[in-house]
Amino acid sequence: MVDYLLLLLGMGLVTYLPRWLPLHYLSRRSLPEWFVQWLELIPAAILSALLLPALILKGEPRYIDLLRPELWVALPTFAFAWWTRSLGGTVVVGMLLFWLAGKMDPRWFAWL
Repeated sequence: MVDYLLLLLGMGLVTYLPRWLPLHYLSRRSLPEWFVQWLELIPAAILSALLLPALILKGEPRYIDLLRPELWVALPTFAFAWWTRSLGGTVVVGMLLFWLAGKMDPRWFAWL
């Protein structure tokens, strides 16, 4: 039982320290403006790194397929999100477009 408690304590420490140390260190300092602007780009970069392969890659082994319905649904959804800045509206528009794409004949995307 003691081994498990030590294991849990060690896992918590290993998880907590790498997050707490930079936060503690940087909270007392003023960061340069260029660095703050650069840090603001990280969420968009991570999101695009996660989404783009799911939107354009297909099969095993992976190959680029620009006719995937997911891509054609994502483009107007991204545009809606950009213009309105509405999370709820973006979710509704994306779900509606994805539902409509599922109702379409897959050959429809072949003319693109």
